[in-house]
Amino acid sequence: MKKFGMWVLAAALVAFGAGEALAAPTYVTIGTGGVTGVYYPTGGAISKLVNQKRKELNLRMTVESTGGSVFNVNALMNGDIEMGVVQSDIQWQAFNGKGEWDGKPQKNLRAMFSIHPEAVTILAAADKNINSVADMKGKVVNIGAPGTGQRVNSVDLFQTAGIDVDKDIRAEGIKPSEAAGMLQDGRIDAYFYTVGHPNGSIKEAVAGARKVNFVPVSDDLVKKLVAAQPYYAPAMIPVAQYPGVVGDKDVPTFGVKATICTSADVPEEVIYNITKTVFENIEELRKLHPALEVLTKENMLEGLSASFHPGAEKYFKEVGLIK
Repeated sequence: MKKFGMWVLAAALVAFGAGEALAAPTYVTIGTGGVTGVYYPTGGAISKLVNQKRKELNLRMTVESTGGSVFNVNALMNGDIEMGVVQSDIQWQAFNGKGEWDGKPQKNLRAMFSIHPEAVTILAAADKNINSVADMKGKVVNIGAPGTGQRVNSVDLFQTAGIDVDKDIRAEGIKPSEAAGMLQDGRIDAYFYTVGHPNGSIKEAVAGARKVNFVPVSDDLVKKLVAAQPYYAPAMIPVAQYPGVVGDKDVPTFGVKATICTSADVPEEVIYNITKTVFENIEELRKLHPALEVLTKENMLEGLSASFHPGAEKYFKEVGLIK
């Protein structure tokens, strides 16, 4: 039985006097990303906060490792999950019928809140002398698996730089969890990963015998990308979090935000209770992962382009975050 059907059945039992004892708890699954990224532990952090109040809210939350942003949008629209972590650019494309959903806007997609910033991170083998975007011409570069946010970001960057992905580089489409090993083995020269920092895959790549460096994105390219797309923003890669990487200065790039999305079909009370729980426990959320340390109630409303879910909107209005 679909989860939404379970909600309806539970509500009906209570309405007809079956009593609270028969009211089944609401099960909510949050789709995240690969286990080496920040999405998975972020989903775990949110689930932990909600499950601490599971008896009070009659909610049970579970985390699912998925293929990432595009997968999560489609799973939300199919009713396979109730919440999902989605890059801000992918949220915009889905809601507006662009990119993977060209001409097919996903109007049932709803925004809840945003979380950590994600930097478009390019890691290269130091022996390949890749010190700029232009230096990737002729190289073997993992631009991300089909359906991932980093593939969208890498293609956007190459197009802005005047580089043809099909002709000017040898593009690979592998998962980030496999990319670190392939870079160390010499099977690729560089790889993209749009992710919050610190990150496990990048730590693995930096710790290997083959020396690696981050590739900066020039100020000129960043300005063009930000001007062209409403969801991009300048970003920095903190090298201090990666001992052993070549170079000692933070590396300029561009980025997006990780956002939490849901479906219009999920009941208002469910989303209201989850949103309230997260926002009333931001201090604890910040401690659950280094990438979440920058969170404030205000910046958690940035990067959202889909309509707010009524449950989230209700809470934000109650506390004066929106009018």
